[in-house]
Amino acid sequence: MQLVEVSSPAQAREFLEFPPRVVYARDPHYIRPLDQDIEAVFDPAKNKLFQKGECTRWLLLDERGQTVGRIAAFFNRETAFPAEKPALPAPDGAEAPPPREDFARGMGGCGFFDCIDDQAAANQLFDAARDWLAARGLEGMDGPINFGDRDRFWGVVTDNYGSPIYGAAYNPPYYVELFRRYGFETFFKQVTFYRTVAAQLHPSVQLRAERIANDPKYEFRHMRKKDWKKYAEDFRTIYNKAWVKHEGVKPMSPEASVKLMKSMLDILDERIIWFGYYDGQPVSFYINLPEINEILRRFNGKLGWWQKVQFKYHQLRGTVKTLFGVVFGVVPEHQRKGVEAAMVYASSLLIQKPGAVPYTQTVMNWIGDFNPKMMSIVKLIGGQPWREHQTLRYLFDRTREFQRHPVID
Repeated sequence: MQLVEVSSPAQAREFLEFPPRVVYARDPHYIRPLDQDIEAVFDPAKNKLFQKGECTRWLLLDERGQTVGRIAAFFNRETAFPAEKPALPAPDGAEAPPPREDFARGMGGCGFFDCIDDQAAANQLFDAARDWLAARGLEGMDGPINFGDRDRFWGVVTDNYGSPIYGAAYNPPYYVELFRRYGFETFFKQVTFYRTVAAQLHPSVQLRAERIANDPKYEFRHMRKKDWKKYAEDFRTIYNKAWVKHEGVKPMSPEASVKLMKSMLDILDERIIWFGYYDGQPVSFYINLPEINEILRRFNGKLGWWQKVQFKYHQLRGTVKTLFGVVFGVVPEHQRKGVEAAMVYASSLLIQKPGAVPYTQTVMNWIGDFNPKMMSIVKLIGGQPWREHQTLRYLFDRTREFQRHPVID
């Protein structure tokens, strides 16, 4: 078998065409990702991570010159080689704590792995990624992951191999064994939760939610599309208070929040994007989007002008029956008060009204098993585990002790 680095337009096209033609040709659950989404990952003009790292990709050809596999390797210098931080001083009379090991230090990534069910072929692809990363000073690789944010093409499916939601990784059941036989181990599990739109909150949670929702200082309302710039700023305010306290999370700029909200305008439904306010100040958000893979499954990865016309038709027709829960956020001073449940309760008064919306179920963005607090919140509002992905890790030094992702406090 011959390994070929992708360097021409024809090879880049084959990188897109190989999986649906060979691996998923008879898979009724497969939904081909949009070609433009995959191409954007490998385009330095569109993927900002090229400013901080490197990326390459390969095709694997058999003796007849037919493609039997593909893979990409990449790394981000900021996470792989973080600047050293000064040690925190110990309290008087206490022993200084040992320096915290950054769990991303020295790690690269491999992703966009697709391969026939052949361990030798898979090993050759994994070897290529390992050798390329090791030559650049990396100590291990996570996979299969994305050269970008965690909300796209991240993890290997290990449970519930039904049709993927938009942007989610998808694979045949045999992939996880190809990874494990090579030596990859579970770094963390990614659990996707599900609830029906008609589901009721647990009575004790319902009472708490109603109490918050009926407090005159709180107000919960859905987004108005005409005022999208205001909601972009409200989102930014809540995000910066709720997430920037976590290590490695940078504040969101006004420009970034406007860009993010603007990117969703063509597909968002204002009735399923909710914000909470206390004394008129934004304190929470609950962002849902229509699960557009229920439309995109018809397009075979293409989104030209004709597909866009069809997309609009299906939007107006109410083809999409599933909500995708993108993100939930509450500022620290309003956490653990029931605001999360109150938002779900307030939104349900509209969403559960007969004929108000076409949606029947909600699938939520995955939550890592390193975040038990968020898992508990989702379970309280009626979420049930639905699908599992796993992020795997391979250490180049096979004698080094393997450690799973640390649990978030």
